[in-house]
Amino acid sequence: MTHIVSEHPYFGIFVLLFLTFIAFSATLRLQRFISRKLAKLDTEKLKMTIYECGPEVTKQPNTISVQFYLIALLFILFDVEIIFMFPWAIDFKPLGWFGFVEMILFVILLAIGFVYAWKKGALEWHSIK
Repeated sequence: MTHIVSEHPYFGIFVLLFLTFIAFSATLRLQRFISRKLAKLDTEKLKMTIYECGPEVTKQPNTISVQFYLIALLFILFDVEIIFMFPWAIDFKPLGWFGFVEMILFVILLAIGFVYAWKKGALEWHSIK
């Protein structure tokens, strides 16, 4: 058996993975060493104060509406789903009827999610009073 490991089709990938891990570890250790040597360790009063503009921070009620987070979440959700459709649209012919039915089911699930969010009021904008 004269099978040499370097003739394996994935040998180069494993070597690159190993070298990447070594380079990442070395870079991380070097960065930590340099940052610790360059950092000033004095604890002056100005350095330890709160980094804010204006008066001392007091606890205030949260005035940011949850709608911002819901709209952002829905945007990301539908954006990722639309990105999923691009490879399908480019490679439509080889997929045949199976790909077509799969995408129709995907669009139906997307529409069900959209209608559900709409009925729950996630798309309604409520003003803060």
